Amino acid sequence: MGYALLAAAIAAEVAGTTAMKYSEGFSKLWPSLITVVGYALAFTLLAQTLKTLSIGTAYAIWAGIGTAAVAAIGMLFMGEPAGLLKITGIALVIAGVVVLNLGGAH
Repeated sequence: MGYALLAAAIAAEVAGTTAMKYSEGFSKLWPSLITVVGYALAFTLLAQTLKTLSIGTAYAIWAGIGTAAVAAIGMLFMGEPAGLLKITGIALVIAGVVVLNLGGAH
């Protein structure tokens, strides 16, 4: 159950961050509302996740996968450059999350 909640928290955070890009500095109503709701939901779900998962593991997964997903969305859908160093960085973030999990995720 903890990992399902964590996946939902990540999805909400990614949706909120993506909407923030479209809010144009919170000057557009709907993307701004999606941002606020996305982050509120993300933190609520993350808090629930911490009832069953260790904080270090949960936060590393949440932040790492969220960062990698937002970077990928930027490259795939928003015209951001997709250079070798950026892709390597994303791979290293994901590798770090995997290593943390192998080290004893609960």
